[in-house]
Amino acid sequence: MGYFGAIPMTIPPPSVLDPAEASLIDGVPDAPAVFLIHAQQGAPYLARTALLRRRLRRLLKPPASPSRFLRLGAVARRVEYWLTHSSLEALLLHYELARIHFPDQYASLLKLRPPVFVCLLMANRFPRTVVTTRLTGGPSVYFGPFRTRAAAEEFETRMLDLFQLRRCQEDLAPSPDHPGCIYGEMGMCLRPCQLIVGEEEYASEAARVASFLHTRGQSMLSLVRASRDRFSQELRFEDAAREHKRLEKVEAVLRLRDELAADLDRLYGVAITRSAQPSSVTLWFVTAGVFTGPRSFSYAAAGESVSLDRRLRELAAGVQPAQAVARRRAEHLALLSRWYYSSWRDGEWLSFDSLETIPYRRLVHAIHRMAAL
Repeated sequence: MGYFGAIPMTIPPPSVLDPAEASLIDGVPDAPAVFLIHAQQGAPYLARTALLRRRLRRLLKPPASPSRFLRLGAVARRVEYWLTHSSLEALLLHYELARIHFPDQYASLLKLRPPVFVCLLMANRFPRTVVTTRLTGGPSVYFGPFRTRAAAEEFETRMLDLFQLRRCQEDLAPSPDHPGCIYGEMGMCLRPCQLIVGEEEYASEAARVASFLHTRGQSMLSLVRASRDRFSQELRFEDAAREHKRLEKVEAVLRLRDELAADLDRLYGVAITRSAQPSSVTLWFVTAGVFTGPRSFSYAAAGESVSLDRRLRELAAGVQPAQAVARRRAEHLALLSRWYYSSWRDGEWLSFDSLETIPYRRLVHAIHRMAAL
């Protein structure tokens, strides 16, 4: 069984119960778990719970008088369960089991909500942005995921105020007789529709937007800061003040960026959660928005000459970027967003741009914080 689609991991073997042996339920841990109740006929019942023993007792009670509670005691044939040690582990294991047992329904059963992105359509003759939940191939730049569509739309609108990219959604047929729009009249668009600029000049502006998204705004911030500082050194204080206001405007836009939002091809990170092993944590690496499977890491001293930093580097060297089709990638991002933006998140998240830029010092500190819990 694949743990995360194409990732060569295996789901741990389950613990198994016979529902006919009611006394066995008393020995089940009252702990978080994902479980399957196989029926004599039909599809199994799949769920996750924070209190396994209590949930099984209620579900496996023999049917009595009409009740609003689900009773499976009369039809249950076998119970399989997997104890989980973090909400992220439970979420991902629940997802993988749903894919196996309900291949045509798992998305609706899990209520997977597609993540929202701001997309720069670079394949368009005159690139434009759009807020979307669909991932496709091609040279488009996807920036996200955002908490909500409203948050993505607000970021898109404020970001476009920094550039002169078109905001119309039509397929342009440039002509001097094109009526244009209010943004062109306000100097907030290069007006390619009216042939004010050619494709090459417009493509240069689109490239600036792509760079802004690739670098999470740092490309523009560094240029504006350098310009402001140069004007200050040249005693051109009015120009420096103008650039400072421009800097504040860019920073205000970046504050609208949700914490996970990044260029999707550079959405790398690692979640640090509790582990079943003593003196250990579980590391869940994400590469380009796709989970690569769990890795247990012991923070116990392995010898005075081997530091945590070095051992982490050795572990990370074995992480290979995951490959997934667009649908699977979107599902992994939906799961990551659900965990990260939830009120029940019980781990730490550390983001970076690639496996070569992992901030190991910060990762060591995050592991120490998890160990102290």
